[in-house]
Amino acid sequence: MRKLFLITALFLLGLASTGFAQEKSADEVARELANPNNSLASLTFKIQYRTYTGDLPGADDQGNYTLLFQPVFPFALAPTESGGSANLFFRPAFPILFDQPTFDASKGDFDGVTGLGDIGFDIGYGVTEKSGLLWAFGVVGTLPTATDSDIAGKQLRLGPEALFAKFEKWGLYGFFPSHQWNVTNSDDREHYSTSQAQLFLVFLPGGGWSVGTTPTINYDWHSEDWTIPLNLTVSKTTMFKTTPVKLQCEINYYIEQPDAFGPEWMISFNITPVVTNFIDRLIRGN
Repeated sequence: MRKLFLITALFLLGLASTGFAQEKSADEVARELANPNNSLASLTFKIQYRTYTGDLPGADDQGNYTLLFQPVFPFALAPTESGGSANLFFRPAFPILFDQPTFDASKGDFDGVTGLGDIGFDIGYGVTEKSGLLWAFGVVGTLPTATDSDIAGKQLRLGPEALFAKFEKWGLYGFFPSHQWNVTNSDDREHYSTSQAQLFLVFLPGGGWSVGTTPTINYDWHSEDWTIPLNLTVSKTTMFKTTPVKLQCEINYYIEQPDAFGPEWMISFNITPVVTNFIDRLIRGN
């Protein structure tokens, strides 16, 4: 099954990239992709491997793969009064979990579950000012789409998100907080309330390269558990014929996680081709 999903992902990557022509250099595209408010349409495939730790029996022996597919098709809007470029964006994330460890209390051991997880998304309005200031606001959510009850949140979750960042000649830095609550009446998970904040500090030395740290911190207000990683991310944007493709490696080491069970390491290899924004063209009738 893993091979099937990987082959499908590579097929979609090649199909979506066909016919795209990009006049910008790889370095220009790398700088634009570093902007969370960028106007480029792209398809991101993330192949992630996680190991776990915790107090539950066998927790330290657990690991799993996740294939995450994140398409982005922003819709360009009229410039702001200050001359900033504005975009409306919808960014879904489709996770396919392979051997996701779930604890069976009756057996006192873990089972591995493979299937589609809950789909995450955000919808927002973002502006890039001429000064390099970036800001955005919107709604973040999670849909109860998991194909197995052991990996399902079983509820619709929604909440606000915001972005505050600044572009400099050397790169960018910023802060991307969000929060989600359960907005449905779920019996055993009714009090879901989790905050998330992504911090980023990214250097753009040129040649299509970027290096930085982009940790995502989580806090569960119900269980009062933190999940905090140390993160290192390195990427290279290059041209495959006329198609820009961003290749990225990411490693996380978690210095804080729930005591019972949580991630210890996460290694990810990401492929992001820049593609034709057919949705924008369809809406505009081009």
